[in-house]
Amino acid sequence: MGKMKYVAYVGTYTHGNSKGIHVYDVDVEEGTLTERNEVEVRNASHTAISKNGRFLYSIEDEGVAVFERDKNGDLKRINSVDIDGMRGCFLATDVDGKYLYVAGYHDGKVTVVHTHRDGRLGRVMDGVFHKGLGSVAERNFRPHVNCVRPTPDNKYLCAVDNGIDQVKIYRINKRRHKLELVDILRCPRESGPRIIRFSADGRFAYILFELSNQIKVYSYDGSGHTPEFELLQTVTTLTKENDKDAIHNAASGLALAPDGKHLFCTTAGENTVSMYEVDKEGLLEKKFTLPISGDYPKDLVIFPDNQHIAVANHASNTITTFKVDYEKNLLIMKGRPCKVETPNSIHIWPVPQDPNAETSEEDEPKKETAE
Repeated sequence: MGKMKYVAYVGTYTHGNSKGIHVYDVDVEEGTLTERNEVEVRNASHTAISKNGRFLYSIEDEGVAVFERDKNGDLKRINSVDIDGMRGCFLATDVDGKYLYVAGYHDGKVTVVHTHRDGRLGRVMDGVFHKGLGSVAERNFRPHVNCVRPTPDNKYLCAVDNGIDQVKIYRINKRRHKLELVDILRCPRESGPRIIRFSADGRFAYILFELSNQIKVYSYDGSGHTPEFELLQTVTTLTKENDKDAIHNAASGLALAPDGKHLFCTTAGENTVSMYEVDKEGLLEKKFTLPISGDYPKDLVIFPDNQHIAVANHASNTITTFKVDYEKNLLIMKGRPCKVETPNSIHIWPVPQDPNAETSEEDEPKKETAE
């Protein structure tokens, strides 16, 4: 990996002893994390990074906060904005670096926030509340937007709704700075779609289903007037596909390896991680499902060398790291678990290389009222 330096950020709830975001030095070759410091953010459930790598965005109780990242990856708060709704749960940046998208689990809302060149968060450009009824009483029969992610061609925004078993697809109108609903990917009832990720070449989408404990593989084509998603494959995340106790399990985390050849997911309940090999057509072949030595693996990340993974275990207050043996299809634990209270998300990113580089973020845009 040369001399590239990497830093890990772990977002946590702060109703206990944790302050917010935990910052870790990453030893890529050894596959280990060493905590450096904490940054105060109220209930930092998820983080995202700007396109140029200079800024880190975080969910917080009041809305969204943004931090400047220095050459070591340390964080300095710039500002925060209210998102005119309940606390969000997931963040994503667009390909052009103009917008920050926020998923609202509690109020079923998708929010679009403008980002400035200097890193500041601007005003809320748009906010869309989902409508519809779910079919599972525990989810209160209402929308819960669990994940938002733009398509790789930056034409559309996918909003994964865990409550109504849908992925709503919006066109990103960059003239009006608005989201326009163009399609709905309707998933099986009571499947609980949770996360969507795209392959590096943009040809395939992978959706993790929390309640049915499955991953569905779709082809994606955005070349036409409307987006096209075609279901190609469905695979289980569980050790046993027809496990009678599957109702007690919940697929939780999904990550693609940097090499694009492997996909990993975690499943709470049985507390495992599964690895799949990805072929040239985007299809998955499961290689293993193994325990992660923790409770409620809510998120995971693959190290930049493709050889190690780290799992954030929400209920056991730990992060466990492993070396992946691709030949024997095994996980080898790396040292003792790192102690961290209620981890929600984990990401590894390189530190900024040129803090003076030009960025693609814009000044505050003007809203147009018509096409």
